Amino acid sequence: MPTANPRPLGIAALLLATSGWGAMFLVGKGVLQHVEPVWLTLIRYSMSALLFAALLLPRGAAPWRKLRLHALPLALRGAAGFGVFSVMLFVGLAHSVPSHGAVIVATTPMTTQLVRWAFDGVRPARLALLATALALAGVAMVSGLFFGTASSAGSTLFGDAVAFAGTLGWIWYTRGAARFPALDVVEYSALTVLASWPLLLAGALIATALGASHAPSAEGLRLSWHALLFVGLVPSAISVLAFNYGVRTLGAVTGTAFLNFVPVSALLMGIALGKLPSANELAGMAMVVGGLLLHTAASRRATAAIAPAARAEGGNTAGYRACGASVR
Repeated sequence: MPTANPRPLGIAALLLATSGWGAMFLVGKGVLQHVEPVWLTLIRYSMSALLFAALLLPRGAAPWRKLRLHALPLALRGAAGFGVFSVMLFVGLAHSVPSHGAVIVATTPMTTQLVRWAFDGVRPARLALLATALALAGVAMVSGLFFGTASSAGSTLFGDAVAFAGTLGWIWYTRGAARFPALDVVEYSALTVLASWPLLLAGALIATALGASHAPSAEGLRLSWHALLFVGLVPSAISVLAFNYGVRTLGAVTGTAFLNFVPVSALLMGIALGKLPSANELAGMAMVVGGLLLHTAASRRATAAIAPAARAEGGNTAGYRACGASVR
C-alpha cells in the first residue's frame, strides 16, 4: 500500500502552532486585566505541566529517571524559558499591544544567530546578518522608535523592549536542548516544565510577599478562567507539540519560515476585532517578515551545503541536528 503523504499534516500542524501563538497575545492581553504576569505564568505552566505529565505516563519510568538525574539543570533551563521569558513577555504586553509582541517573538531565530556569534564564535553568513538587521529595524519601526506609534495612548517602546529582552531567556532555553542528547523533543519540553514548576511557584510567592505582584482574586479567576484555560493548553502545550511535529515532518528551515504566520495571524485577528494597525506598524511587520524569509533562505543554503559533507561522512546526522537547533 502507498504511504500517506505526511506533508499536508505537517503544514497543518505548523499553522495550528503559529496561529495558537498569535492568538496568545490577544487573549493574554485581556487576561492581564485580572491576573498579573507572574501568576499568569504560574497558572499557564501548571496546566501545561499536567498535560505533559500525561504524555510521559505511557513511557514508563524512563523519563522520570532522567528527570532525577538532570533535575537542577533542567529546572534552570525551564525557569529561563518558561519563567523569565513568559513573565517578561507579559510585562511587556501589559505596556504594549498584542501585534507588537507577536512581531518581537518572530525575531527570535535571528537573535539566536547573534547569540551564537557572541558565545560560540559562529559568525552568521552575510545574508543572515542582513536578515537580522532588517528584522531588528522592523521591531524598532513597530515600537515607534523612528516615527512614533498611533496604536495606543502612549509609547509602547518600554513594553516592547522588555518583551525583546525576555526572548533571551527563551534562546538560552532552546540552546540547552543540545546539552541533553538523551532527551527527545517531548521529554525535553515536558521535563523542563515539570522541573521548573517549583521555581515558578516560589517566584510567584516571593514576588507576592515582597509586594511586587498580587495573587489573583477569586473574582478575577472567575472572569478569566476560559482565557486562562486557552493560554495554558493551546500556546503553552498544544502549539509546542504541533510545531515540533511540523519541524520533524518538514524540517527545521520550513518550520522557521512558518514563524512568519505568528505576527500575521495576530494582525489578522486584531483586524477582525476592529483594531486597525498604523502605517508604521504595517511597515515594521513587513520588515520583520522579510527578515525572517531572508534568514530562512540563508539557513536553507547552509543546510544544502552541509548535506553533501554529511553524506560523505557516512550519514552522520550531528551536523543536521546542530543546524536545526540553531534555526529553531
